[in-house]
Amino acid sequence: MMSRIRLTLAALGVLFLGACAQTGGFNASPLGAGDAAGDPASSGFFQTSVGDRVLFEVDQHTLTPQAQTILAAQAEWMTQNADFTAIVEGHADEQGTREYNLALGARRANAARDYLVSRGVASARLRTVTFGKERPIEVCSDEACYSQNRRAVTVLQGAAGL
Repeated sequence: MMSRIRLTLAALGVLFLGACAQTGGFNASPLGAGDAAGDPASSGFFQTSVGDRVLFEVDQHTLTPQAQTILAAQAEWMTQNADFTAIVEGHADEQGTREYNLALGARRANAARDYLVSRGVASARLRTVTFGKERPIEVCSDEACYSQNRRAVTVLQGAAGL
């Protein structure tokens, strides 16, 4: 009985790792961060130089001044690179219920999207999705981790990506 459980767990582990290897992992950009990161018109440049994420305070979806600065730079980049569309992902830390965090993630994604639209990005180029607390980038039980998980991430797609 115990060896059957171990075999099943091992098989699931192999399937999980294989899926991550094929997609580049959970947090990989569909266009890849490494695509000509020095090219100002690349998604790699967007991620590393413009910034693809904004952070939020505890239980908040209000944009901080720092978040507004990053989103303004994102809007400028997207205006200059009209071939790209984006999905704005909303995330929360692991505190609270799944339902609460899904709703909070949605409010965060919408706040970021609305700001991008207010800065001139066509709403048809943007879509939102919420992951709540389901996709943390940091896992531990202290504020340093929680603060990194309270975020909205702008994930670029090619023109046919939406």
